Amino acid sequence: MPQYYEPLPLASSSAPLISDGGVPECAGSSIERQRPPSGEGFDDVPADKRQLGVMSVVSLIVNRMIGTGIYSTPSMILKASGSVGLFMVLWIIGAIISSVGMAVYVEFGTGLPRSGGEKNYLEYIYKKPKLLVTCSYAIFCCLIGWSVANAIAFGEYMVHAFGGTITQWNTRMVGFACLASVTLLHTFHLNWGLRLQNTLALVKLGIMLFLIICGLLAFVGWIPLNDRPHNFDELWKGTTHDPNAFVTGLYNIISSFNGYSTAHYALSETRDPVKTIKRAAPLAMILITTLYLLVNASYLIVVSKGDIIGSGRVVAALFFRNIFGKIAERPRFGKVSRCLVFLLIFPPVIQELGREGVLPYSSLLARNSSFKTPYVALILEWVICTFWMFIPPPGDAYSFILNLQIYPYGWINVAIASGLIWLYLSPSEKSHWNPPYRAGLPAVTLFLLSNVFLSVAPLIPPSPNFRLYEFLPYWIHAAATAGVFFVGVVYWYVWTRLLPRIGGYELSREVAIQNDGVSRTVLKKIPKS
Repeated sequence: MPQYYEPLPLASSSAPLISDGGVPECAGSSIERQRPPSGEGFDDVPADKRQLGVMSVVSLIVNRMIGTGIYSTPSMILKASGSVGLFMVLWIIGAIISSVGMAVYVEFGTGLPRSGGEKNYLEYIYKKPKLLVTCSYAIFCCLIGWSVANAIAFGEYMVHAFGGTITQWNTRMVGFACLASVTLLHTFHLNWGLRLQNTLALVKLGIMLFLIICGLLAFVGWIPLNDRPHNFDELWKGTTHDPNAFVTGLYNIISSFNGYSTAHYALSETRDPVKTIKRAAPLAMILITTLYLLVNASYLIVVSKGDIIGSGRVVAALFFRNIFGKIAERPRFGKVSRCLVFLLIFPPVIQELGREGVLPYSSLLARNSSFKTPYVALILEWVICTFWMFIPPPGDAYSFILNLQIYPYGWINVAIASGLIWLYLSPSEKSHWNPPYRAGLPAVTLFLLSNVFLSVAPLIPPSPNFRLYEFLPYWIHAAATAGVFFVGVVYWYVWTRLLPRIGGYELSREVAIQNDGVSRTVLKKIPKS
């Protein structure tokens, strides 16, 4: 798992400048020539800090993927698709899009085997304007409440499980308590947080397998059902022809697969990262795709189509109620695990951006507590999540937050896929881009076109019979995404153009070597001569 490290004092501040794209010059000319095949020499991380092997990376990806989606979104997806047949087809399409996306990320991960994920890849491709990608990505990471949807879904399951009436405020208060508890746990007892996360990962996987077995036993008649549904008798009845509804369903499916890039945030802590990511990512995708298809088939075997559509985010509870009776409806702690994962991944990203000097109050964000955890970044993430939890109007909070987490990645993936195609075709770049693994032009093109479609289709007005939100306009998450990146562009202009012009300095990005021999980049103000 990713670890928090105490920031070390710099041993030297006179290291060579790095390229505008954010990749050290030593790696910018010919990637294949400048590092060993394993990728471990790419960023000078000592071997004793590389703790993740193939199974650990598979576990990391699976733990990130399994969560809100498979338990909370089937109702929304079935409502959007209109029919059981299209519902299952959408899951297959979502798996295909996610698989080609995984291949694109594996190519970048083997070509640039260092922690950072999309930030590194975008910086490598889009070197000009200088620092624009870095600033936009930094604001994107800071302003999105990554754990909110999981916390709200956890609140709904808790209230439902204990026989309460689900309201917008009691679910939000339970979700708020969940976020606060997870933040405190990661701040003061990180090891216990990791143990709880790993335990819940096993529990989630066990629940999915148990759910699949129960569905199969019900299908063959070994588990009797009081009112057996016949969802597969009319597969295509009610199929939607609304592109907005189609995309809404597909978005929620892709969100369930969201996580195939998780390991790319921790490649610097992975043993033999090139070989590991090439093996672990496909294994995790095959496992998750198989489980998701079987779980959804089990839902349809046990719960009627109408009940699934009307279940909101408690379809799994209805499944176990139909199998074992009302006593089987219990809290879903998988949401806590997802909160643990998000609060494990993104605060270190924010802290690292602070260490680079990209964000305001960088020295404060870079601090670790006496427990060697990034407590300021954790608190910032908790405050942002709290804001997004309570600001959206009642009835729309979960859907808005979920779409706000998913939709921006359509834009990011368009930029990554189009950039990779440029690396393939540009005479000046293709000779320098020689990663050990290639996704291939057809896969990258499919990934690009699918994300262009997913970015444009939500702007098409939906049919009168389909409402994405109860009170908010259908385009609000697209507008919010544009607003987030616009803030990033404004911040870039003020920080890299306006303030240096007023202050008489320029920003210089340098490679600095820590006392443990690990290199990292820092931004420094250099007075103009």
